[in-house]
Amino acid sequence: MFKKKTTSSVTEEAVMAALSTVMDPELHQDLVSLGMIRDVEIDNNDVTFTIVLTTPSCPLKGVMQKDAERALSPIPGMGSVTIKWDSNVRADSRIGGQLGKHFRNTIAISSGKGGVGKTTVSVNLAILLAQDGARVGLLDADILGPNVPMMMGIGQMPPPRNQKLIPAERFGVKVISMAFMVKPDQPLIWRGAMLHSAINQLLTDVEWGELDYLIIDLPPGTGDVQLTLAQILPLTGSVVVTQPMKVAAADALRGLKMFEKLDVPILGIVENMSGDLFGTGAGTALAESESVPYFGTIPLQTAVRVGGDDGEPIAVADPKSEAAVALREVAGKVAARVSVLAMQKKTPSFIPIEMVG
Repeated sequence: MFKKKTTSSVTEEAVMAALSTVMDPELHQDLVSLGMIRDVEIDNNDVTFTIVLTTPSCPLKGVMQKDAERALSPIPGMGSVTIKWDSNVRADSRIGGQLGKHFRNTIAISSGKGGVGKTTVSVNLAILLAQDGARVGLLDADILGPNVPMMMGIGQMPPPRNQKLIPAERFGVKVISMAFMVKPDQPLIWRGAMLHSAINQLLTDVEWGELDYLIIDLPPGTGDVQLTLAQILPLTGSVVVTQPMKVAAADALRGLKMFEKLDVPILGIVENMSGDLFGTGAGTALAESESVPYFGTIPLQTAVRVGGDDGEPIAVADPKSEAAVALREVAGKVAARVSVLAMQKKTPSFIPIEMVG
């Protein structure tokens, strides 16, 4: 952990003692106790070390850097301070026991009703996490109305290999969708048992590789797909997407309550399409009433719709736009919330659910 290159008046003990006063802003524990300080080197009083983040999407990285530099500055003879960065996404320990060690965390993106932009949030969230260096998969679990490939600009997936489906990949995100397996004009008129089988296949018969985050774009409502996922795969948590109107928030509340009954943590709420046309505020009100985190407001912008239609999501097409910046803040908060749950070990025990009907 510690390497000393030349004689120095700055000591390892002094460096580690100073860094033990620096707190992770999300986890509220010091960096040394959390094991986040590695590879300390001292050369002529110049100090270099690595901070290992719990997610590459950490939104408070700058805060930790300033706090670390401030903590080290009073050490007598302190020279320059160089901080390197690494990350190690903590895993939801329940997942490996069910489907192998493919997914460290599984995040369901849900809504109580259709048309709120849930897939837009899913696609951009996956891309933004991947841009930060995470290994990300995106499962289009809206079996009857799959739109993820269109929004990602992907026409087909690679041929199978070793009797496994191979995900398509774009923008650093691995993607699986039923849209790859049916004709564009082919309706899927399936009952619950067939939906259950399809979801199971998309999870288990795919060569996902190792993923830090599997983002799951759910269909609207509280139906068969949601119950199937809760039955076969432990979910780290759910992000609930709503529009600003009260009627959309009322439906989102039903979806939120469904996940509570399934013992799935609510990571937070996102208000999408906010602005003059639909208004604003229902998302924050819902978060406050249910005492869950509010992740942010995504403004209604034409470029978001155009990006989805053209297969160039706003996070890629115009990363400096107001909507893309808001989505990046959401991605950071989602990753941070997942890290907090992992550190607090508040992920619930996994209890398979009996399917009814």
